[in-house]
Amino acid sequence: MKPTKHHDAHKLSMAGLLISLGIIFGDIGTSPLYVFKAIFNQGIVEKDLILGSLSCVFWTLTLQTTIKYVWITLNADNKGEGGILSLYSLVKKRAKWLIIPAIIGASTLLADGMITPAITISSAVEGLLIHNPSLPTVPIVVSIISLLFLIQRFGTSIVGRVFGPLMLIWFSTIGILGALHIHHAPEIVSALNPYYAIRTIIEHPNALVLIGAIFLCTTGAEALYSDMGHCGKQNIRISWIFVKIALILNYFGQGAWLLEHVGSPISGQNPFYGIMPAGFLVYGIAIATIAAIIASQAMISGSFTLISEAVRLNIWPKVTIRYPSDQKGQLYVPSINFILYVGCMLIIVVFKESSNMEAAYGLAINLTFIATTILMCFFLIRVHIQKVWVILFALVYFIIEITFLMGNGVKIQHGGWLTLLLASTLFIIMFSWYGARKIKNSFVRFTKIQDYYSIISELSEDKSVPLFASHLVYLTSANNKSEIEYKIIYSIINKKPKRADVYWLVHVDVMDNPHTREYTVQQLIPQKLVRIDFRLGFREEQRISLLFRKVVEDMVANGEIDITSNYDTLKKHHIAGDFNFVVLEKIISKTHDLRWYQKIILEIYKFLKRFSLSEEKGFGLDSSFVTVERVPLNIPNTKEVKLHRI
Repeated sequence: MKPTKHHDAHKLSMAGLLISLGIIFGDIGTSPLYVFKAIFNQGIVEKDLILGSLSCVFWTLTLQTTIKYVWITLNADNKGEGGILSLYSLVKKRAKWLIIPAIIGASTLLADGMITPAITISSAVEGLLIHNPSLPTVPIVVSIISLLFLIQRFGTSIVGRVFGPLMLIWFSTIGILGALHIHHAPEIVSALNPYYAIRTIIEHPNALVLIGAIFLCTTGAEALYSDMGHCGKQNIRISWIFVKIALILNYFGQGAWLLEHVGSPISGQNPFYGIMPAGFLVYGIAIATIAAIIASQAMISGSFTLISEAVRLNIWPKVTIRYPSDQKGQLYVPSINFILYVGCMLIIVVFKESSNMEAAYGLAINLTFIATTILMCFFLIRVHIQKVWVILFALVYFIIEITFLMGNGVKIQHGGWLTLLLASTLFIIMFSWYGARKIKNSFVRFTKIQDYYSIISELSEDKSVPLFASHLVYLTSANNKSEIEYKIIYSIINKKPKRADVYWLVHVDVMDNPHTREYTVQQLIPQKLVRIDFRLGFREEQRISLLFRKVVEDMVANGEIDITSNYDTLKKHHIAGDFNFVVLEKIISKTHDLRWYQKIILEIYKFLKRFSLSEEKGFGLDSSFVTVERVPLNIPNTKEVKLHRI
């Protein structure tokens, strides 16, 4: 994509603001559905608790969402893209161990993607119980979620166009409903004073449980950063002003409703629906359900984008990624769609009602927040922010987020174990895939390629060796252009001599920025050995076969290479020679020299390999022109073998 177009896509505009409402704020925008219901789920309503919890909500949205994410984190702009893996790409050269918080953040964000549709849609649909308490809501929720996941394969670009206007209606509605109810108890405005928040946290007997419930108001904050590439930071910052006002008005309206019920239990009632006029209730439930579906769709789409980045960064198995429409950022990952759907169904089966899901929600995303804070500290150092400000940022947000983690930790026994289990499983997959690649790379031996120039040149002309292919293409992981894996030389010369008119070496370098698409060409042996280096952004599809063909066409047009076949008949008619890709599948043949944890990582890797795409499909190669060779990385040395000749 050209820089000018990319820049224009993120300019402040009415269209950009509307897109922001539809894509960015779905999760955090639907939090009023369940926050106060979670806080006042049991027990008698107390005035001090209302003011204290409302004050906590206001200052959490201000400190955590507005200051940390909207003001500070959006500045970690990776060529217009955001998200925890984009942030990791900006800082990964600072320290190798930063891959750990990056993987923790990515895995917990995916786990959050499983519970978000379940809790938001359940909370919305359960509004129907006000009219019909015996209505079974679970089948309705399952039907809506099933349909939502089913339509992903067809693309959501058409649906996406109406997200913005619908969310504008949602935020306008909740803001107006809240504002209309505040006058019933004007003293609720005093909750803006942080004194009430501090006093409640210090004095409330179940402060940790309360903190865990309050955290739900900011669970969608990470999405503000993850989806920055869709509409730009300026559109997000301006639209957040409107969104925050609508949220605060609604929360304060719910607080005023609660003040009217001081001294009485509200078990089974949702303050969100309590502030709605009776005649508006049906419309309110319909609007809430639509907003919940939009919030779920945004989380699903964000998960697809996250996995596509993880595949490029080699922390997730290569999986099929489809592009159902021409719209930028529109993609569909069938395997992740299935995993998220199964996770959602599991959560619904285990918890059934939204009030039970609230006990589990927030724990996973809390770890994402902490991981983002760690990476942001390194980013602030990278952009030369004074250390005193970096230390202040770290202190403030580690204190806030670790306090929230302690509150969410109480949820483990009440259902948080399930989301923690899901996040841990995803972490093991990511870390094992990343770790196995590191282990395998440690066995790869490189050699100086110029030492083989003469033999490669002679082999190309040696008619006594059968022609393997007119053009023989190898994928190389050697970053240094003067080196090559010894296994490639072994494949060309020793395993079975492979004569070709031209040998090609193709190297793919995944860049730290998202949308780079560049290449360089170096003729190591003119017209005999050519190296192509692709520099692709971590969000670019690695269609190597197509990209390679484009480079060859350009080289032919520029007169840099002649690809005409050397077979007499074909040469006479100027027909191009055939191309054959050789993919070397590296395997570790012995493991007794490895440490115990490396053996475990490799066993998990072998299991995951069964479900991942093959190397040729992962790189977008046409399998009819590919030869796959399995090469051992650590062949046992004959010195280890003791034999006695008799």
